[in-house]
Amino acid sequence: MTEQHGHTTGSPGRPRRLAAVAALLLGAATIVVAVVLLRGDVGRAIVAPLLLLVVIGSAWTAATRTGTARVVAAVVAFIAAVAVVVLMLTAEGHGLGVILVLALAAVSAAASRYALHRDSRTLQVTPPPGTPVGPAHTAALIINPKSGGGKARIFNLEDEARRRGIEPIVLAPGDDLLQLARDAIDRGVDVIGMAGGDGSQALVASVAMGADVALVCIPAGTRNHFALDIGLDRDDVVGALDAFGDASERRIDLATVGDRVFVNNVSLGVYAKIVQSPEYRDAKRQTTAKLLPELLGPDAEPFDLRFSTPEGDQHDSAQIILVSNNAYALSPLGGMGSRARLDTGQLGIGAAEVHGAGEAAAFAAAESTGYLNRFPGYFEWTAPEFTVDSDRPVEAGVDGEALTLEPPLVFRSLPAAIRIRIPTHAPGLSPAALKAPSPWWSITALVRTAFHHEGATG
Repeated sequence: MTEQHGHTTGSPGRPRRLAAVAALLLGAATIVVAVVLLRGDVGRAIVAPLLLLVVIGSAWTAATRTGTARVVAAVVAFIAAVAVVVLMLTAEGHGLGVILVLALAAVSAAASRYALHRDSRTLQVTPPPGTPVGPAHTAALIINPKSGGGKARIFNLEDEARRRGIEPIVLAPGDDLLQLARDAIDRGVDVIGMAGGDGSQALVASVAMGADVALVCIPAGTRNHFALDIGLDRDDVVGALDAFGDASERRIDLATVGDRVFVNNVSLGVYAKIVQSPEYRDAKRQTTAKLLPELLGPDAEPFDLRFSTPEGDQHDSAQIILVSNNAYALSPLGGMGSRARLDTGQLGIGAAEVHGAGEAAAFAAAESTGYLNRFPGYFEWTAPEFTVDSDRPVEAGVDGEALTLEPPLVFRSLPAAIRIRIPTHAPGLSPAALKAPSPWWSITALVRTAFHHEGATG
């Protein structure tokens, strides 16, 4: 099985193809019926079909998406449907016609849901992306007992590992995590796991990469963004151990800043300052909300961060620079805060320049609502390599860890650097991968499914 734009590819079965055809035909029939019913009223005959297009499109979207996108689409569909009802009822003799039109739209939406089957039940039975592999021959799990508020103790990971024949290695004060990983691999471990936060995942990943040993991520940290993006259920901490048994394995990218590997991202500027705060780890949102206005205010000192865009434009400063291992989705409707893919061989690079109190307020609003990419001073691109220079040591947040790095900071993508294993029962896809790539996805996916084009659904 392969990945394409974050969705597993495959040929839809005959029932789904018929459902896609039905969804399209019933959608068209809804428009035709409305036009026929209102053919004597030119104004209504024009407005009603336009409103019905909104109803049908929104209904398809609501039926085939999850989360915020579903809610927004459902609200739009409802409002447009009410407008259609009012429009047709104010015309004479169309009571039954209203019922017929709404019934056709509803059945079309139901058929689209079946055709594209992007619901949680389907995701649970769809094999995760990757190649099926058998159990590890010799396995070890490094456990950080303090990570995530003591999740390892809460879920009894040490005993759970032993019960599965996995050697548990509990990190003690003063231990060198990198050396523990190297020692385990030197003893012949062919699959190594890390139960801890993303910073620890990156360190163990760097060792596993060098030895070409498969990695298992156990989401025992606080936020577990890496686990989210490789498609694990972050609430199923013990279940993640199943990746040491029969599993799905695929190669994903890592990235480096200097000689340090990161799995998620590196933040510079404002967010790096916030990460340096002692309160950040336990109260991320509250700390950000408290410090952001101060760090963007008119009295804030400019950051000495110099870089160039792909167009050759030179920038001497930016309040925010975020460099990620593959690009993040930045819209709440598109799986915000996660990455659709981890195998593009590209860094995701975003930077924001904020000038004056007005722009600071606009930026804060864009950031808090999840639409940072709509802020005029924000720009982003992808590249396999990126450099930031400075005349002083640079504060950075590397996978959420506060560090100070010596310039120049050279970022590089490491394509297909590591083999990652996930359980066969895990979704295997991030929230961004599960979101449709564009507002037109439902329509194009229905057409592709109806005419049996690969890659239409996932």
